[in-house]
Amino acid sequence: MNPPALAVAVNAEALARVGTALADENRRRLLLALLKAPAYPSDLAEALGMTRGNVSNHLSCLRGCGLVRTVAVGRRVRYELADPRLAHALSELASLVLLVDPAVETAEPCAPDDYADGTAADACDAAGDCGAADLVTVDAAEVSRG
Repeated sequence: MNPPALAVAVNAEALARVGTALADENRRRLLLALLKAPAYPSDLAEALGMTRGNVSNHLSCLRGCGLVRTVAVGRRVRYELADPRLAHALSELASLVLLVDPAVETAEPCAPDDYADGTAADACDAAGDCGAADLVTVDAAEVSRG
């Protein structure tokens, strides 16, 4: 008798949340800074040349997306990546070499200017909400074959 197949929960919404976070240049810069080490918002603002308010808003979005978490240190709050696997994933994404042929036109937007209407870059609302989770369960054998 064969053991039951393992099931892997694939969270499609998690991918959307990462995409939302990476769609904004300031959020990308914050994630890359936190990839190096946990930090306080005031230190991030100074290091990245951003206002404290702007840093706070983007950190709120990243926290709402589940990508960063807070750690109380005395009277201050330090931010860090929420999952160690995110550090690995960000490192891998940052090292990608993308082959882009400028002669090939695509109907899909790929550049930040394509989002000028605010649909992607500003996807986090004022509360930092990136949407509700949408879990899809798939058979582990299907994942390994894909």
